[in-house]
Amino acid sequence: MNGEELREALRGEMSATTPPPPLSTTAMLGTARRARSRRRTVWACAGSAAAVLAVVGVATVNPPGAGGYGPAGPAPQAVPHPSVKDTAQPWPTGPDGRPQEDRTARAGSRYDQGIRLLDEVTSVVPAGYTAPENPANLPADRMPFRTHQAQFEDKVNGVDVWSYMSSAALAQGKRMGRLLVEVHTAGNQLPAEPCPLARQFWGMQGECQVVSAGAAQVGVVVRPARDDRFDQWAAYRHPDGVVVFVAQGASLDDERQGLATLPFSVRQLAALAVNERFHLR
Repeated sequence: MNGEELREALRGEMSATTPPPPLSTTAMLGTARRARSRRRTVWACAGSAAAVLAVVGVATVNPPGAGGYGPAGPAPQAVPHPSVKDTAQPWPTGPDGRPQEDRTARAGSRYDQGIRLLDEVTSVVPAGYTAPENPANLPADRMPFRTHQAQFEDKVNGVDVWSYMSSAALAQGKRMGRLLVEVHTAGNQLPAEPCPLARQFWGMQGECQVVSAGAAQVGVVVRPARDDRFDQWAAYRHPDGVVVFVAQGASLDDERQGLATLPFSVRQLAALAVNERFHLR
């Protein structure tokens, strides 16, 4: 199973039953959708031309292909969830000197950045919570506890634009939620203003506030609209163009009891978005 197939499966687990663009065999996606539909009523979502985000696949902390993935991306696509657009240009060259087989980096410096981002995500777990490792032999239809991946998004004015995405389950006793960070490198075409930027995260909408984090202005969606894959998320564009999204959710999946409260306050979420630990290039 390649990185894009994995990405589609996790998207189905985290989203409502909106069908993603067709890929190859997606039995895992069908299982995830059925699990989701047991908990939520089907809701209408925007079509793929309505959003301006692409998805970043995430590989687990296990070797690539071991299962799990997650979304990200700034290309004109739609979420729930935008799939990666086709391109005639060759994929970036991997460490073996050959073009990648798809958008996902499976070795080299970009892949290492995805691992680094996961390390940074787990380093900010607040007191009273843990970030459990992925269990051995995780079933294909279960949400992994930890995921990471690096993905090529586009070439803009001759510059390769990449996105990194990592997520970790946050546990408090038997309850579990999720913390996710998504980073887009300089050259991305995402909006500059805080709230328009925040509303580009996976194409989700909601009630947004501009929150000060030091001298920085951060867009924070404090209450989602119909798309409730996450409960709150913050967005910040660094002066050099790097964009950081930080999202938290009280629920991990349908099989586990969710958190009683969100791990971070709105101001803490904004502070994480501007934290230099997530300022990847």
